[in-house]
Amino acid sequence: MYTQLLSDIEAMTWVDWAATIFSITYVVLSAANKPIGWLFGIVGCTLWAYASFAMYYLYLDGILQVIYVLMGVWGLYNWTKGGISGQPLVISRMDAWAHIFAIVVGGCLSLLLGYLFSFTAAAATYMDAFTSVFSVWATVLLVQRRLENWLYWIVVNIIYAYLYSSQGAVLFAFVMIVYVVMALFGWKRWKRLYLENV
Repeated sequence: MYTQLLSDIEAMTWVDWAATIFSITYVVLSAANKPIGWLFGIVGCTLWAYASFAMYYLYLDGILQVIYVLMGVWGLYNWTKGGISGQPLVISRMDAWAHIFAIVVGGCLSLLLGYLFSFTAAAATYMDAFTSVFSVWATVLLVQRRLENWLYWIVVNIIYAYLYSSQGAVLFAFVMIVYVVMALFGWKRWKRLYLENV
């Protein structure tokens, strides 16, 4: 894997580098609870969408990146003016029913999308569908400043790391491992901020 990682780094295009740098910056700033992170996310996801469609044939992931661009605009608005009386949203929690709903509906959508895309040239359709569906859910939670978004991101990014490495995208897999670490940091920081305000 180390040799593959070095080989991937040598073969990287400017798109790979820019998507990686902007995306990592977005996660770092989001974990630190900084609204400007959404701007980095919008640029990074635009570049990542191109890579997913044109280079790795992960079509669902490419669609997901386009959705992220739109959600980035929503996130920037919510984090700056989406709360009561135009104030920034505050960190809040989910209840158990929201988790049950997310897991059941997300699981069914993952199976449906995985099946539909199994008739295309897309790779790893069921795993790609699972990570895509739950990434959208985790992003919705992030936009809404729900503390638990970081727990979903930990699971999703671990699976993404395997998915990208299985497609030979070792550098993107490495980025996913960085995301797992940042999600752990985000969970810890946001939990402290939440407890300070309850």
